[in-house]
Amino acid sequence: MIEKVYIFDLDDTLYEEHSYVRSGFLAVASEISKQHPVSEEKIYDLLVETWWKLGRGRVFNIVCAKLKIDIDIQKLVDVYRNHKPQIKLYEDAETVITQLSRNYKLGLITDGDSQMQWSKIKALNLEERFDCIVVTGDLGRDFWKPHELPYKKVVESLNMSYDQCVYIGDNPNKDFITASKLGLGTVRIIRDVGDHMKLTLSKEYEADRNIYSLLELIDK
Repeated sequence: MIEKVYIFDLDDTLYEEHSYVRSGFLAVASEISKQHPVSEEKIYDLLVETWWKLGRGRVFNIVCAKLKIDIDIQKLVDVYRNHKPQIKLYEDAETVITQLSRNYKLGLITDGDSQMQWSKIKALNLEERFDCIVVTGDLGRDFWKPHELPYKKVVESLNMSYDQCVYIGDNPNKDFITASKLGLGTVRIIRDVGDHMKLTLSKEYEADRNIYSLLELIDK
C-alpha cells in the first residue's frame, strides 16, 4: 500500500536550470550566425556574458545591438523556446527518482511556458517516471505557484491525502507557502548553483526542512 507521495519541482531541483539557458543560447547563436557573418562562438560568449551581467530579460536585444545585427528578436525568442534542450538530471535526482519510484508515487509540478517545460520534461525522459505531472503553463498564468490548484491537481489525481505528500523544491518565493497551508510536508533543496539558493525569507515561506542533496530523502 502506498503511504506517501513525493512531489518535485523541476528547475534547479531535478536538473540545473542554467544548463537549459546555455542550451537555448547555443541554439540562438547558431540561428544568428546562419544569417550574419559573426561566429557562433562569439555570439554565444556575448549572450552568456550579458546574461551574467544584466540578466535574461533583454539579452537578445542587447547582444544584437552590440553586434549591429538587424534581426527579428521575436524569432530568436521562438528559437530559444522551441529548441531541443541539451540537459540532464542531477546525479542525486536520477538516483532518488529510481529508488523512490519502487515504493512511492511520484508527482511533478513545474511553472513556466508550457512548451518550454514540456520540452525539458521530454529531454529528461521524465514522462514515464512520474505518476502525475502538472505544468502550470497548461493551466494559465493565474494558476502558477503559489496558487493552490497545481498542488490540488496532483494530490487528487493520485488519490492521496495532503498529509501523505511531501513537496520538494528550491524557491521559497513560491514553492512552500501554499504546500504548507494545504498540509503537505515541505523540503527545500539548496544546491551550489541556482538563482534562489541564497534566498532567505520569513518562516511562512520557508520549508519544514533544508537539504543539500536529494539523497537525504532516502538516507535515513
